[in-house]
Amino acid sequence: MNISNDLIAFDEEFRKGHKIVCGVDEAGRGCLAGEVYAGAVIFDETTYIEGLNDSKKLSAKQRDFLFDEIVSKCVCYCVATATVQEIESLNILNASMLAMKRAVEGLSVKPNIVLVDGNKIPNINVSEVYSIIKGDGKSFSIAGASILAKVCRDRYMLQMAEKYPNYAFDRHKGYGTKLHYQRLEQFGKCDIHRPSFLKKFYE
Repeated sequence: MNISNDLIAFDEEFRKGHKIVCGVDEAGRGCLAGEVYAGAVIFDETTYIEGLNDSKKLSAKQRDFLFDEIVSKCVCYCVATATVQEIESLNILNASMLAMKRAVEGLSVKPNIVLVDGNKIPNINVSEVYSIIKGDGKSFSIAGASILAKVCRDRYMLQMAEKYPNYAFDRHKGYGTKLHYQRLEQFGKCDIHRPSFLKKFYE
C-alpha cells in the first residue's frame, strides 16, 4: 500500500456514515516575517491523488504540481490568513487558529467533521472537530490542506521578495535562516517582520 492509500484509509474511518470530512493545516507559524496561512480542503470518497503527502516531505516542484491536482479534484477548498498585526495582538498560536477558522468557514460546502493538524482546536462551528498530532503525515485531507497553505504562502513570500528585495524572502520564505538574520543585521526590520519574534531588533 502506498502513502496516498494509507492517508485515504485514515480519512475513511471518519467518513463513515456519509460524513463530509475537511482537513485543515497552517503554514508559516515559525517564520520571522509575513502572514500565517491556513488551508482547508474537502475531498470526496473517490478522490485519489498520486504522491500526495505532508508538504514538508515534498519538493517545491512536487508541491506546485500537487497544488493544481488538489484544486482540480477536490470538492472545495479555501486558503485564509492572519496578518502580522493579528499575530502581534493575538500571539502566533491564536493567530494560526484564527486563520484555520477562516479557512474552514470560507468553504463553499460545510463539513460534518474537521481534522486539524496539531494538538489544538480552533473555534469552528462544526459538530465534530479533532486534533491530529502530525496529521499532515496521517490524513489525506490534512496533507492536502498542508500543501495548499504552504504553496500559497510561498507564493506570497515571492511577492514580498519583490516588494522588499533586501531580505531575500524568495530564498528563505521568512524563516529564521542564517541568511535572513544577516540581512536583518544589515538592513534592519521591514514592515512585514513580526516584532515579537525579533525582540532585539525592536528595542
